[in-house]
Amino acid sequence: MTLLTKPEFNRTEVFFVFVGFSWATFSKPPVKQMTERFFPTKPSSGGAGNHRRDQLTLLSGPITSGKTSLLFQFALNIASASLTNHVVFICHRKRIESNPPFLSQGIVPSSHVFNRIQMKYVDDDEGLRNYFAAFHLHLHLPAAVVIDDFGDYFTNSKGSLMNSRARDMAMVRTLALCHNAITDANKKAACELVLSETSSGDSPRSLFIYKRWISSIFTVKGHGDGSFLLRSNDGSSEKSAKYSIALQYLILEEIFD
Repeated sequence: MTLLTKPEFNRTEVFFVFVGFSWATFSKPPVKQMTERFFPTKPSSGGAGNHRRDQLTLLSGPITSGKTSLLFQFALNIASASLTNHVVFICHRKRIESNPPFLSQGIVPSSHVFNRIQMKYVDDDEGLRNYFAAFHLHLHLPAAVVIDDFGDYFTNSKGSLMNSRARDMAMVRTLALCHNAITDANKKAACELVLSETSSGDSPRSLFIYKRWISSIFTVKGHGDGSFLLRSNDGSSEKSAKYSIALQYLILEEIFD
């Protein structure tokens, strides 16, 4: 048996030559797209790392569209992929306790996987900057950091939005720290940041700022029948997903091109 490789192919293909037999091609399994990672991962689908990775990803959508549930399912998928993986889930304590994420059907709340998701409660934008400024001091880097409702951290002490200039400057400083921390972490091990933003329109309020630091942006839109559509904002080959929140479950209805 002779082992030959063809480096001119875009993806690795290995050919085995058997005397008297034809060529047989063995290819890598398909890469799991980012859209699919917001929903339950089947053991046979390559959840242990066979998926597209973007270091920074933004999920934008209207209020009560299940964004927190999507983020938490993403965290579960990362934590489930390896016994050594852990995820940091940053959020407002009062908000997450009053509106906890909905799990997908079949997920057992007592699963040991939940122990690998660290809930970190942060109250304001300064808390976010402090966390990422010290990110390099972690002895064991998380496989992912998730920030629920990132834009809500940029409010004044009374809970209303900062004036637009102050808000933009604070967001720029914070996103720069996030970007630098995650980029530096990836020199040691794979680490990604996924954050959500509540928006009333098709795009997040500060899209021009997000685009400076984040290349992968997904938007959620209501579908009119109680369902929501999740799709990439960059017109790439990413698939789209239709999902709903029903009977306190996150339900994936369809994934399509």
